Amino acid sequence: MSEKVLSLRNITKTYPGVTALDDMSIDFHAGEVHALLGENGAGKSTMIKIIAGAIQPDAGTVEFQNGGPLTAVSPQLAKDHGVEVIYQEFNLVGCLSVAENICFGDRHGRFVDYKHMRQVAQKTFDAFDVDIDPKDPVYSLPSSKQQIVEIAKAISRKARILIMDEPSAPLSVVEVEKMFEIVRHLRAEGVAIIYISHRMEELFEIADKVTVMRDGKYVTTLDTAKTNRKELVNHMVGRELTETFPKREPHTGKVALKVEHLCGADNYDVSFEVREGEILGLAGLIGAGRTEVARLIYGADKLDSGTVSLDGKQLSVRSPRQAIAAGIGMIPEDRKRHGALLGRSVRVNTTLAALPQLSRFGVVNRKRDKETTEHYVDALRIKTPGLEQAVGNLSGGNQQKVVIARTLAAKSKVLIFDEPTRGIDVGAKQEIYKLISDLAESGKAVILISSEMEELIGLSDRILVLHEGSVTGELQREDFTQNAILELASGISEPERAA
Repeated sequence: MSEKVLSLRNITKTYPGVTALDDMSIDFHAGEVHALLGENGAGKSTMIKIIAGAIQPDAGTVEFQNGGPLTAVSPQLAKDHGVEVIYQEFNLVGCLSVAENICFGDRHGRFVDYKHMRQVAQKTFDAFDVDIDPKDPVYSLPSSKQQIVEIAKAISRKARILIMDEPSAPLSVVEVEKMFEIVRHLRAEGVAIIYISHRMEELFEIADKVTVMRDGKYVTTLDTAKTNRKELVNHMVGRELTETFPKREPHTGKVALKVEHLCGADNYDVSFEVREGEILGLAGLIGAGRTEVARLIYGADKLDSGTVSLDGKQLSVRSPRQAIAAGIGMIPEDRKRHGALLGRSVRVNTTLAALPQLSRFGVVNRKRDKETTEHYVDALRIKTPGLEQAVGNLSGGNQQKVVIARTLAAKSKVLIFDEPTRGIDVGAKQEIYKLISDLAESGKAVILISSEMEELIGLSDRILVLHEGSVTGELQREDFTQNAILELASGISEPERAA
């Protein structure tokens, strides 16, 4: 067995009314990818914050290689022991260049050496065949490349213990494979990698060991090669889960939404329609234009040409407010930035888009406001201590349900789900899947955007595939295969595939 570089012993951390970690003990070794798996609220984030010195445990010890047991770790001490963390939420300064972000906090002499910073960044990118200009401002990069910058930042600091929290969330299939190459290289160099992901297939691809946590407690550690998905899921939830995707016979009605020659700033040209009771999947690699098309329909981005019609009536939507009023709702890709108001209550978030219906002469009817919130909290099974609980204190799955509740409270006829289960655990995913299926069953027209192939295939009635802003093909349920979708997403048109 390789050398032990980090040990946690009997770690306990409590918050008012919640035990985040309960007598947790675990070891990590050099040259090993050790995955942490558990539902939201299992304690994974709390553990990595304790290792990084961001928070202190109430009891227990942390022991680094060549050091004694510590009851508390500061951020600087963690860095001195080679701990680097790539958090799920980017820790980059948008107005600074890529090179400045990678070298942020590292001092070389009395003055800032921009040339040295660019050289450090370029050397890191060259080592892993990554095409990013160190001089580019970070805000100009897509989220996928920002994630690569985060990884490069950790690598440049000679990490000995690298913690990766949902690192693949913003990445395409090709970019995930590139990231895996980097991880394998680091493992070969003896870096201990703590890998957190809800994507089970990734763990079998890259992890050597998997530790399962539940309700803040250690459950088990397994060799990845000697376990399987079902065993891991059962350990995670403490029970056997039923089938992942609910069975549903589509009963489609009339055309609800019709999009013709949609074009925005990036010269997209997209046409399609979605019917009542139908789930239309939008597939494509990162940069294909799926989210951009959704934002054009929702009025979040300016429409240069093309038409959007709802129930046969052409709309003139120039803002999300107008889209909501017309009956189009969107659950965005980044719920924390564009979906939920994390500092506000469940009630405020739920009824925000429905206030015009709940108001008279500009005064909100508090009784109806509360009743509406209670209805959706109950209908969507949102787990919250109360209606006034801040949404930021809820788990990822329940935050997502609140965003969905807000869209439903506004009486939307068309629902656009953009990466609806990103960063959500297996149990919560199944609840979201059932919810989406039930919405279609009730007659809602649903557009589903997802980078998870299994999700698209399992939920969609029909899949439209985009490549560089154009539709390359349409697949009916009986034709769904990963190969067919990937070929179309790579720009191989249906006639070319048939040839």
